[in-house]
Amino acid sequence: MMHQTLIQFPEIHLERRDGHKLRGYFANLFGEESDHFHNHDTAGKSIVRYPLIQYKVVHGCPTVLGIAEGGKLLVERFLRIDHIDIDGLHIQINQKNIQSKEMIVGVGASLFEYEFINPWMALNEKNYDLFQSFETREEKTALLVRMLTVNMLHFFSAVPHREEQQILVKTDLHSLPVKFKNQNMLGFKGKFTTNVQLPDFIGFGKSVSRGFGTIQRIS
Repeated sequence: MMHQTLIQFPEIHLERRDGHKLRGYFANLFGEESDHFHNHDTAGKSIVRYPLIQYKVVHGCPTVLGIAEGGKLLVERFLRIDHIDIDGLHIQINQKNIQSKEMIVGVGASLFEYEFINPWMALNEKNYDLFQSFETREEKTALLVRMLTVNMLHFFSAVPHREEQQILVKTDLHSLPVKFKNQNMLGFKGKFTTNVQLPDFIGFGKSVSRGFGTIQRIS
């Protein structure tokens, strides 16, 4: 079981690329109270771990997701959120929704289908070169399956959840260009099927805390 808290602001519309602005605002607001809001240590160095608080724009709606300890931190601060500052604009919040519940995660008895609603940046520099060197679609697909499995295990380690059974994954993805920090990156969108039960709106891959790699179950 895993605790999950989801906060959304349905009256506010943002673009997907604004996820990092949402992160910046809440990091400034609550960052001194817990490093989970920004994932940096006191010296400003990034903490290498799966983010327990993630900021994303889901179908145009600003969304803050907390899992495990991160979810509890959001519940404790929910009533203190009365506005959001984005690009110098002070946006008063008249409506905010919160869902807080326990979720089952891990290998289940059936198959589950998910889609990436935000681009998945699956490859680091080394794996990108390997991906580009492959000549067949089968080789590239096998690498993406392997990376997605690794991403799931990384998520499990943060929950925490120890998985004893084999993880099965089948992907149906296409690549697309992604602009990230003024650099051209390779992302992927599409669907994947797995025997793993996962919560909606968690992220996989690079820059999860900014909303990349966000998934949603479709069956």
